[in-house]
Amino acid sequence: MTRIKRGILAQKKHKKLKKSVKGFRTTRRKSVKLARQALMKSMSYAYHDRKKKKTVMRSLWIVRINAALQPMGLSYGKFMNQLKLNKVEVDRKILAQLAHQHPEAFSALVAKLK
Repeated sequence: MTRIKRGILAQKKHKKLKKSVKGFRTTRRKSVKLARQALMKSMSYAYHDRKKKKTVMRSLWIVRINAALQPMGLSYGKFMNQLKLNKVEVDRKILAQLAHQHPEAFSALVAKLK
């Protein structure tokens, strides 16, 4: 059986790996072993942060809604309770957009609930 040299395949793998760790610092982009470890770690962080992003955005929406309600003398919890009692099905994302971009429409909605 003939001997197969793997040099070309290994170079291809390394080239692909180094392309994906472009922008990392020091030996994390130069050394193949450390680059592979750094890439695995970064991919792990990326996966978890994609999940965490949803929680962060929800809390941002809540903060924006609460900030818009404070001048009107209403708290976030009471406002959400009023929405449920009046069977208004508008999610937090849309409410935050209304409060942030169209405050007059948001204040009209709050006035209707009071």
